[in-house]
Amino acid sequence: MSSALMHPAMNIMVKAARRASQIINRASQDVEHLKITVKQQRDFVTEIDKAAENAIIDILREAYPDYGILAEESGAFAGKDSGSEYQWIIDPLDGTTNFIHGFPQYAISIALAHRGQLTLGLVYDTLRNEMFTAAKGDGAYLNARRIRVSKCLHLEKSLIGTGFPFKVFDHLDAYMNIFRELTGKTSGIRRPGAASLDLAYVACGRLDAFWEFGLCPWDMAAGCMLILEAGGLVSDLSGGGAYLKNGNLVAGTPKIFAQLLQIIQKHGTPALSV
Repeated sequence: MSSALMHPAMNIMVKAARRASQIINRASQDVEHLKITVKQQRDFVTEIDKAAENAIIDILREAYPDYGILAEESGAFAGKDSGSEYQWIIDPLDGTTNFIHGFPQYAISIALAHRGQLTLGLVYDTLRNEMFTAAKGDGAYLNARRIRVSKCLHLEKSLIGTGFPFKVFDHLDAYMNIFRELTGKTSGIRRPGAASLDLAYVACGRLDAFWEFGLCPWDMAAGCMLILEAGGLVSDLSGGGAYLKNGNLVAGTPKIFAQLLQIIQKHGTPALSV
């Protein structure tokens, strides 16, 4: 058993993820009958997002009632002890648009932060039954097997993940310039549509790096924890550590991370580096 899974809070996270996965997998058999709401243009939420989130929160709060929570559908709220230094960061169904189209790329993401620093991360691909877990200082695991970022050294041999802008287009020109250069300098670019899984794939070496603008904390918190514990690097576009706050993320195996960040900084705008 991995040391991450021996952490008491991680056991509760796994329990919560598996409970939510039952709701998601059952609904995936009948997606055409789901009630779908448009939060904003091209941003959807289903009754399953809400049901899965409620299931996760119920289990986490039963075990840790004092911890705060930041969740995609519920927002942020404090625990019974409003002064708690701990906060759960939850995305009950990352890749909702994929889910409602029957495109098999979505996941549950749960992280725990202590005083704003990530300590535990879990990404669960419910379709493939792949459970990615990480605990600070204890490494990253896929179904209890230790994982590491890839050993890729050269950008031209790398496979890079990204997320296309789909809600806010303020930085589309910068994004397209980055995309254009990387298209000619890498083995390929992939956009599957669920950032948490993209980051998990970086952690286990299926992707060599990832970048995206405008992410929310619940999109990336658990995935970033996985990468850091798998020997990778994570930063905002300035090379700093404010990615959970500003939503702009670069991550990867150390050699590819550095080359990718250099290209992004060349095309980025000052607003992206704040």
